Amino acid sequence: MKKSYYFLNPGRLSRKDNTLKFTPVDELGIEGQPRYLPVENVEEFYCFGSLDANSSLYNFLGKNQISVHYFDYYENYTGSFMPREHLLSGKLLVNQVKYYLNKSQRIDLARKFIHSASHNILRNLMYYRNRGKNLDGSIEDIKRYSEYIEQAKDIETLMGIEGNIRLRYYQEFDTIIQHFTMEGRSKQPPLNEINALISFGNMMCYAQCLRAIHQTQLNPTISYLHSPGERRFSLALDLAEIFKPLLVDRLIFSLLNRRELKADDFDIKVNSAVLKDKGKKIFVSGFEARLNETIKHRSLGKSVSYRYLIRLECYKLVKHLMGIEPYKPFKMWW
Repeated sequence: MKKSYYFLNPGRLSRKDNTLKFTPVDELGIEGQPRYLPVENVEEFYCFGSLDANSSLYNFLGKNQISVHYFDYYENYTGSFMPREHLLSGKLLVNQVKYYLNKSQRIDLARKFIHSASHNILRNLMYYRNRGKNLDGSIEDIKRYSEYIEQAKDIETLMGIEGNIRLRYYQEFDTIIQHFTMEGRSKQPPLNEINALISFGNMMCYAQCLRAIHQTQLNPTISYLHSPGERRFSLALDLAEIFKPLLVDRLIFSLLNRRELKADDFDIKVNSAVLKDKGKKIFVSGFEARLNETIKHRSLGKSVSYRYLIRLECYKLVKHLMGIEPYKPFKMWW
């Protein structure tokens, strides 16, 4: 089974026959013990430190359909190396563009993304309300905001509604989480531990959505809720809205409330907070475990992983764009 690998430290990646060799390099240029990775076992790489590699190596990665995702010091996603697209469909591409250009069709899809995100946020809040947290006010507020989704006539209004839902949701993180305080959402850079985890987790979720899109015939640059940009795969942002409450937020609540992550796992400086390497390892381990968790899928009648749920979402979107079946976004039922 192929796996995702995470490079938390700077190093050099090279090819040795049909094996990949990663050699960690410290800030003084001293090499550490190399690690050998059989190429047939590698799904993708996540790089949080400087990676030294040449064009020959990337050619080899491309031929083996291995992606590389890059993050900066503050764990912000900065870009990806993606293999050449091998799943191409001209008809789907044309339909994707048509749906974007048609105002009513675009807003319809955008509403569906926000409905799903709002529903999944509410499921999180109700989960913790059932465990004794006083969250009735935020649940009622978010339900009220959600009633305006269908009334939104343009993307800007819809994004405003989504912003209000997120703002009210984040206000309750201090109620749900013990031992840490959030004090509002902050990013670029995040100002405290909870914000650092949200930024880190959201970028991980974004990369997973991009990976799933790349495994289908969808074009990741054509989106409906977020405006397409020249330097980002905005369709992954659309899909990430659906899965962040499930994959990121619930993991943050669990890691902090169980004290698996502690204050000394963060590097706190003036106006910034980032995870230390030990903290990144803990979060990445939890994130991978969550992706591999399975649930009994209602429609398929079999167990599927959270990782595969994202790809199923892409397939549902393809069917919608091709006129096969109306898109019904993923909504948590547990």
